[in-house]
This record gives sequence, structure tokens and C-alpha cells, in this order.
Amino acid sequence: MPTKIRLQRKGKKGSPFFHLVVADGRAPRDGKFIERLGTYNPMTHPATIEINFERALYWLQVGAQPTDTARSILSHQGVLLKDHLLRGVKKGALTEQQVEEKFQEWQNQKSNKLSQMGKDKEVSEREEAKKRQEEERKVNEARAAELARKRAAEAKKAQGEEEETQEGSEEPAGEATEETQE
Repeated sequence: MPTKIRLQRKGKKGSPFFHLVVADGRAPRDGKFIERLGTYNPMTHPATIEINFERALYWLQVGAQPTDTARSILSHQGVLLKDHLLRGVKKGALTEQQVEEKFQEWQNQKSNKLSQMGKDKEVSEREEAKKRQEEERKVNEARAAELARKRAAEAKKAQGEEEETQEGSEEPAGEATEETQE
């Protein structure tokens, strides 16, 4: 009976949720399974993965083959690395203590990398916000300058019209006075 470690889809349409299960390779995707190893929720950011590490490691050691996606999830959690290191112990290349040291080192590197990525993302978001604010400020200054030019042109035009109406109103007023005198 070839066993597979694979995902079993749950959740409703448009919002998938998966159980990581060990199942017979001939069973349908969402059918009968031997053991549930954990869950995977791709809808959260970053994706939420919860795995029973020891049981997943056991099933890998007894020959269960993970599917591509399950392999990726197990690799992300370090199960495949631990399995690889333990095979080195069986061959005599490593000791249990060396395996634990290497695995702890890998976990530390991974946590440092994740924290650094979080910091980098935060810094880049701040820089993007600064950049957007600077661009908005430039646009607002350009709009204000354009508005000031328009108002100055309108004021000049209005002042010119006032002068024309004053000049024009003086002449008819003078003619009107002459006509009334006759």
C-alpha cells in the first residue's frame, strides 16, 4: 500500500483550507485517510501552517511520499531537513548531537531571515510612504502655482476691464451732461 502525504481540501468555494494528511495513494483527494498531520491555510498572509512535526517525520521515515505541495510545506517547516540529517545518522556520517546542532542552527538562520525580511518590508513601506508624500507635495505645489497664475491673470484682466469701464463711463457721463445743458 503506497502511502502519500498530501493535502485534503476543506473550506468553501473561494476560500480554501487544507488538511495535511497521510493517505493511501489510490484513495480520492478528499476521501479516506490514515492520519491527519496538520493544517495549511493559504488565505492568510503569510500562509498559516500547523504541523505535528514528530508524526510527519515518522511518516517520512517509514516511506510515505509527499506530493509537490506537501513537500514544499514540509520543507518550509524543516521536516525534510531533519529526515535528511537522521538518515546521515543511520549511515554513520553524523551523530545525534551533530544533527540537533545543525537543525538548531538552521532554525536560527530561518528565524533571523524571517525577522530581517519583516524589517526590510517595514523599512521599504516607510520609504514608499515618504516617496508618495513627496510626490503629493510636488503635485500640490504645482497646482498651487497654477492656481496663483490663473488668479493673477484674472485679477489683471478684471483690473483692465475696470479701467476700460471707468474710461468709458467718463465719456458718456460727459456727453450726458452736455445734452442736458442744451
